[in-house]
Amino acid sequence: MTTPRRRTLPCGTCKGEHEHRLLTGEEQTRARKQLDRKVAYDLWLCVNVVDPETGKECRTLRLPFVRDPFPAPVRLLPPE
Repeated sequence: MTTPRRRTLPCGTCKGEHEHRLLTGEEQTRARKQLDRKVAYDLWLCVNVVDPETGKECRTLRLPFVRDPFPAPVRLLPPE
């Protein structure tokens, strides 16, 4: 059985049920460095559009079964 790449999960930042997706390989590398974690394959990224004019996404990270896995909401940093 494969894990779906997208699913609707609650977002701690957006305060509602929104679409999340698994991280890409490049995003996993950035998340590992940003969070100082050994693995990042289990992180989900909120893709809720918070600014319709610019298309800016929420980008808050979460675990599939833990709504707020970090003391404060953590957003994945954009590529350098």
